[in-house]
Amino acid sequence: MEKKLFLGVILLWALIVSCEGLSRISLTKKKLDVDTLRAANAARRQHFSQNLGLAASSGESDAIPLSNYLDAQYFGVIGVGTPPQNFTVIFDTGSSNLWVPSAKCYFSVACYFHHKYKSKKSSSYTENGESCKITYGSGSISGFFSQDNVQVGELTVTDQVFIETTLESSLTFVLAKFDGILGLGYPEISVGNAPPLWYNMAEQGLIEKNVFSFWLNRDEEDTIGGELVFGGVDSKHFTGQHTYVNVTQKGYWQIEMGDLLIDGYSTGFCSGGCAAIVDSGTSLLAGPTTIVAQVNHAIGAEGVASVECKEIVNEYGDMIIEMLIAQTEPAKVCSKLNLCAFDGSHSVGNPIKSVVEMTKEKGSDLLCTACEMAVVWMENQLRENATKDRILAYANQLCEKLPSPMGESTVSCDEIGNMPDIAFTIGGKAFTLTPDQYILKVAEAGQTMCISGFMAFDIPAPRGPLWILGDVFMGAYHTVFDFGNDKVGFAKSA
Repeated sequence: MEKKLFLGVILLWALIVSCEGLSRISLTKKKLDVDTLRAANAARRQHFSQNLGLAASSGESDAIPLSNYLDAQYFGVIGVGTPPQNFTVIFDTGSSNLWVPSAKCYFSVACYFHHKYKSKKSSSYTENGESCKITYGSGSISGFFSQDNVQVGELTVTDQVFIETTLESSLTFVLAKFDGILGLGYPEISVGNAPPLWYNMAEQGLIEKNVFSFWLNRDEEDTIGGELVFGGVDSKHFTGQHTYVNVTQKGYWQIEMGDLLIDGYSTGFCSGGCAAIVDSGTSLLAGPTTIVAQVNHAIGAEGVASVECKEIVNEYGDMIIEMLIAQTEPAKVCSKLNLCAFDGSHSVGNPIKSVVEMTKEKGSDLLCTACEMAVVWMENQLRENATKDRILAYANQLCEKLPSPMGESTVSCDEIGNMPDIAFTIGGKAFTLTPDQYILKVAEAGQTMCISGFMAFDIPAPRGPLWILGDVFMGAYHTVFDFGNDKVGFAKSA
């Protein structure tokens, strides 16, 4: 699900991680002089206590300035080795490994456009050599593990295990503004069980609080693109109090969210709850096709018409409406129409697919998918006491607003002022996005193009249905990742 490169839009949620011939990374332990590390950073402690509103105690906090490219990539600089070799990295909460291009990367074009790590020039390097591969939503990388010191801001994490990449398979990495990725997810999804950077920061006593926080500036013209703080929060970049919710499944920063509202009206699909992953490595908001089609309709987005979707509405629409009026359980409607397989408690056919997946499926699976979407849409209209003709017309309109095979949709820049607010329900509170916040303006060939911040991306049960709350959401809401208490907090950005 790779995004158009001119947008600079990326999806870095690590979909597949694998490690060939490696059950657990073998770490070379060195004696850590934590007292020395703390002493080296003590001079800066008072600075952060004043500027970040944190009490100066045994640890500290570290603020990393971020650069903003097209509101689609946020990256900062780290140093690897002694003396530090600088790399620009995406700080990605959707994965857990650190990787940078290796000097031994000979056959990937991407490596020739980015800085490469030279182990021979580092006095703190420790060899490991185990091979590994990670597949992201935007491409895959492979290489081998090494171990060295990593400098982040003014803090130095010793003996950090990372990957030297020797193969970067996607054109995304060739054109990317970053050299590598620094994963900030949980250890549970770390390839080779290599501890994430934040884990080692806490273990080595480098930070005061077991949190890190993001402020993503959505003003492209501002010289400061954003800020990542390890060990605390910067009170200058949010207003009010953070609303905290529990992490429901470790690995990704996964939380529970409720209904998505369009101008205060329910979209229905997540009213009973959906999972959501808070991911700084994804540019947009990715969610179930069923809901994204409704959003596209509300904001006037142009997508690709689905023949199967219209076929269902035209041939089965009347029956679906009658069954819903007769109180047939919505989840069973399509099976009763013999369009989906059903075992009495859950669908045993394919769950709702994205448009990309639909184009690859055959016959009955396509009709099942289209039917499931139509049921959700029609059920919402029945709640509004719409007439049958209006319900069928609405469903046909949504069929025309299904996202393109790339998952994204364009909108008229002139209509932004007339578009509705869209709100995510998290922790019982509505987190609202205005049109200016969820529409991306991109210059292309001397013209401005407006892109919907919503893209279709479907995850089957039991993991889904699922939302990925990327930079569009995190730009509107300052986000705290509390790994000490396994919570995520949101407050309005300032």
